[in-house]
Amino acid sequence: MRPFLITLAASLLIGCIFASPAYCEEKPDYRLHPSDVLTITVHGQPDLTTKTRVTLDGCITFPLIGKLSVDGLTVPETESRIKELLEKEYLVNANVMVFIEEYHPRQVSVMGEVKNPGKYDMPGEKDLTLVQAIAMSGGFTKHADITKTRVMRMEDGKKKTMVINAKDITEKGKQDEDVVLKPDDIVFVPESFF
Repeated sequence: MRPFLITLAASLLIGCIFASPAYCEEKPDYRLHPSDVLTITVHGQPDLTTKTRVTLDGCITFPLIGKLSVDGLTVPETESRIKELLEKEYLVNANVMVFIEEYHPRQVSVMGEVKNPGKYDMPGEKDLTLVQAIAMSGGFTKHADITKTRVMRMEDGKKKTMVINAKDITEKGKQDEDVVLKPDDIVFVPESFF
């Protein structure tokens, strides 16, 4: 009986450790953005341990290397880049680990005929849908034309607008028509003229 309890406790402890965002990323393909805060360690080199924020131009500063562009890189790509630069002139075998301590603020704007228009934080690194964002803003007002809800975003330097019939999602249960929002999207709910 006791070995079973010890095994169970160990499994739960390992599960908790690996479920923690500090130990593993929810999205391994997450790409670094300005304002992300990173902790970088190099095994056996405590003097190189660095906590740094990605600057607005997408760079970090790291000992021995100096300024390094990381904007748009994944954590493994960042680790490889730092390893490559350290091994080029300074270390024989650099074991580099990068942890994201803080994610950049991810927000969407919800405007128009909702009860509490404004900017809303996207939860962690999880997806946020159109209907969830509208719920965060208190829901539609009685004057809302929910059949012409718009999502506006910038893609490749161009403004893209999607018109979504939120009534189909909320009243007819068409969940597949709900749109996953991206950071900096603007949700606009127009006024009904009837």
